[in-house]
Amino acid sequence: GTGPFPTHLVEAAERLFNELLASAGSQLLLHGDLHHWNILSARREPWLALDPKGLVGEAEYEIGALLRNKFPTHSPGETARFSARRLDILHEMLGLDRQRMLGWAMAQAVLSAWWTYEDHHHGDEEMLYLAQVLLDML
Repeated sequence: GTGPFPTHLVEAAERLFNELLASAGSQLLLHGDLHHWNILSARREPWLALDPKGLVGEAEYEIGALLRNKFPTHSPGETARFSARRLDILHEMLGLDRQRMLGWAMAQAVLSAWWTYEDHHHGDEEMLYLAQVLLDML
């Protein structure tokens, strides 16, 4: 079932996971939780990634954590513009498929809400809000 979450979001996330997994590109070793709080400037290298999860998947999967962290929540329009700008930059700089990044991010936002529910017995309204915004962008 969909538990305490909106049915349309859970069903969309499940559909996206299935579609994206079935059509995934080259498999790479991924950090798995690469977001703003896990990237530090360093002396030995310009940047250092912390707390890797060590997942295997396509590069576009990795972007989900970057889109889920530090986003504005004032209005869906502002969140969508902010997320679109991030996607545009990542597409331009990394050459990754914009729609696949967006799809993975939406599905991961619902998954993140589930993790919060499992750990704290309540949903993560901020992640569900983001999931809806990202779904509307697809």
